[in-house]
Amino acid sequence: MKSFFQFLNEATQSQASLQAKKLNLKSDGHGGWLDTRGEFVAKTEKGKLVFYDRGRVEGAKDRPKGAVGKSPAPEKPEAKKPTAAPAPKTQKKAAPETSDVDTGSDTLTVAFGRFNPPTVGHEKLLKAARKAATGGDLKIYPSRTQDPKKNPLDPDMKISFMKKMFPDFEENIINDAEMRSIFNVLIAAAEAGYANVNIIVGSDRQAEFENLAQKYNGDLYEFDLIRVISAGVRDADAEGVEGMSASKMRKAVIEDDFESFRRGTPKTLDDGDTQALFDAVRQGMGAKKKKKVAELWQIAPKYDAETLRENYIRGNIFRIGDIVENLNTGLVGKIIRRGTNHLICVTQENYMFKSWIRDVMEAVVNHPGPSGVPANQREVGTDAHRKYTMRMASLYDIRNFINKYKVKN
Repeated sequence: MKSFFQFLNEATQSQASLQAKKLNLKSDGHGGWLDTRGEFVAKTEKGKLVFYDRGRVEGAKDRPKGAVGKSPAPEKPEAKKPTAAPAPKTQKKAAPETSDVDTGSDTLTVAFGRFNPPTVGHEKLLKAARKAATGGDLKIYPSRTQDPKKNPLDPDMKISFMKKMFPDFEENIINDAEMRSIFNVLIAAAEAGYANVNIIVGSDRQAEFENLAQKYNGDLYEFDLIRVISAGVRDADAEGVEGMSASKMRKAVIEDDFESFRRGTPKTLDDGDTQALFDAVRQGMGAKKKKKVAELWQIAPKYDAETLRENYIRGNIFRIGDIVENLNTGLVGKIIRRGTNHLICVTQENYMFKSWIRDVMEAVVNHPGPSGVPANQREVGTDAHRKYTMRMASLYDIRNFINKYKVKN
């Protein structure tokens, strides 16, 4: 007969235990597994981890739809939505048959990132996302921000290159102008009827996404289970895929180092397309050939952290009241507190988020919205271009413009 300690030892080495560890689930000591919020989400059955369907609870009758190991939460007042968020959600339900969204699975796996420019390192992220999806729905959302320093490629061009570089994921890469932040992505997924969501991120951003996504579950959106899964360790000093980053690629462009840039692209991209990508990044950054790196901390802060911090401490950047954008999540907000190397910000809708100073940039003309606009909003003579121009000038309607420049008697 096995001793109690032998039983415990075997349990910790079971397939269920290993899988739960990867998903950051904790054991309740009785074969059940809890997520980061302490909610019962799975149980070990025959050595395997089995996730419970909505409404199914161990040792109890089926509960209403949406309950997973907890009592139904009281109704909350409708929350304000973040910048550029989809229309307010009424009740979570499956998408109609005519919907363009594929809801064949109740779990959606998403990857949201800058990809500016896309690199061979991003391929590792996409493969990790496909593995986590295990045949279910997978959607990859490139961010919409464009600026000369950290996001030189506009969204359409960036996505075009991504589809060439990662042909296996061509159908999964979504070009949607409404998906400006991780909040937009999660709200849209909940409204499409998904019950669970997996968010795939680099290991250095796992905690940030975990805290943010869980904090507003049940407020902005509602999922039975949110899992933030690491795509693997990232080491900026490492050689090869593990050390490749968009920051390193932008640095190579500024230094006119095409050879280093080429090493950061996958073999699926031929030399001609790689040169085109190199030139597009250089044009987007407004850089000239063999230009000296004078402001590396603005272009690739990871490689000039001392100068970045020096400017921050002196108050040259990121002051109280400035509007900034988190380049990882796409959230835009006003700085309300400055830490030693981080910022506490609040969106226009009063949603709070924390950002490291290396992960933010000032929003365009301190406008409380995402940086950059689609090309169709810059066509001269259109109503969209008029609104964009007035926004740049801090004018909000024609009356403001007329009153501002009206000759007073």
